[in-house]
Parts: sequence; C-alpha cells; structure tokens
Amino acid sequence: MMEIEKIAESLEQETAAGNFMPQGWRGKLTMGLAYEVQLAILRRRIGRGERQTGWKVGLTAAAMRTQQNVHEPCFGYLLASGHRPSGYQYNFDQLIAPGFENELCLRVSAPLRGPGVTLADVAAAVTHAAPALEVIERRGNFTDDLPLAMADNAQQHSYVTGAEVALSDANRNLGAATVDVLVGGALAETAPGSAVMGEGALLSVMWLANKLAEFRLGIEAGHVIMSGSFTRQYAAIQDMMVESKFSPFGTVTARF
Repeated sequence: MMEIEKIAESLEQETAAGNFMPQGWRGKLTMGLAYEVQLAILRRRIGRGERQTGWKVGLTAAAMRTQQNVHEPCFGYLLASGHRPSGYQYNFDQLIAPGFENELCLRVSAPLRGPGVTLADVAAAVTHAAPALEVIERRGNFTDDLPLAMADNAQQHSYVTGAEVALSDANRNLGAATVDVLVGGALAETAPGSAVMGEGALLSVMWLANKLAEFRLGIEAGHVIMSGSFTRQYAAIQDMMVESKFSPFGTVTARF
C-alpha cells in the first residue's frame, strides 16, 4: 500500500507540473499495479472534495484489444467536475490533444458487486441510458505504455450527456441501437451498438462489475457508466461541431 501511495503522489506531482505519463515511470507498472495507483489517485481527489459519479469502460471492441495486445477491456473513473451538458462548448486551447468517442451513458439504480455478476443482474440494475460523448485527452502515447495510461485514468477528461431515457422491453437491447455521427453537419459514420463488446453495452457493465471486485470495489446505486464507444476514437480540431444521434435514445452535441 505504501508503494502505491508513493507512486500516486509522484504521478500527481508530475501532472501538476504538466508532465503527463512521465518518462521515469515508463515500463515500471503492471496493469494490476496501475489500476491500484489509479484508484489511489481517485481517493486522493475525493479527499480534496471531488465527487465520483461513476466509471468508464474502454477497449470494448475486440479489434481495439487486438491492436493494443490486451485480452480484456479497461476502466477509469468519472467525476462530477467532468460532467458537461449537451451543447457544451469547450475551450480548445485548454485541452491536450483532445478527441471524443460516441457512447451510451448508463445509469445503474441498484448496486452491482462481483464476482459473479450476471447479464441478468445488469439488465435489472441498469434503468436509464443517455446519448453521450466521452471527451479524451492524448496526454501521452496510449499504445506505448498501457499500464501508465491506466494510472492516468485511461485518457479521461470529461463526458457530455443528453437527456436520459428510461429502459424498457422496447429499447433494452442496446446492441440494436445505432449512432449517426455528424461532424460539422456532415455524416461521418453510422455505427451499431453491437460494436460494444460484440453484443451491446450491458456486457461492458457486467465486465466492469466483476473486474472492480478484484480491487474490492463495486458499482454503486446511482453511478453512471460510460459504457464503450460505438465508433473509432475521433480527433477533435478547433471549431469542430459534433452531433451524435443515437437511435432510439436521442442526440448529444458539443463544440470544440
């Protein structure tokens, strides 16, 4: 525990100095240790008055995991200070090599604690979905040192959400959802919800609940989950307008 806290303190000091994913820590963390450091930094941030709102799941596409040479998705945390409403305008100059992903933000209304969480457990606990954009920052070479990227909260900067929609028998098959991504008013891509974990975003929540159990944690009632991108990760450029239309869950927009 002392080693984890020392690494967390070191990385926070480096970050405060503008040195992200510092060279001195490259190649020194395993994935397990990196997650412990990420969670230690989360505890430190909560101790300074931040509030956790939930979690993000990344690398939910098999092709992305193959590309990164990892066998499972990854996770990071979400904070209240990182939440933005649909229509939010970012100050591009305040972001570090930003990008965005097109996701459903799922609300969990009952706790999910692994191990052994099933898809049926998740379907009963997840009650709402909102169209969302995860805004990331490329604060270092994600592919060069994946554990160090996990310690740096898996590129998370903030997340933008539209209005929540209650889940019902008519729309609970999240793999059947689709998104139309419009950049500058032009259609850039249409993608299916089945791109997330091969079947849909409920599977990423199941994975997360069981993975968090390895770190003595669970998904709490009221948490929201950025559940994985339907699309590739897009680079953001100055003056870019993004409009992502999720059928049947509505639209989310942001401007950089």
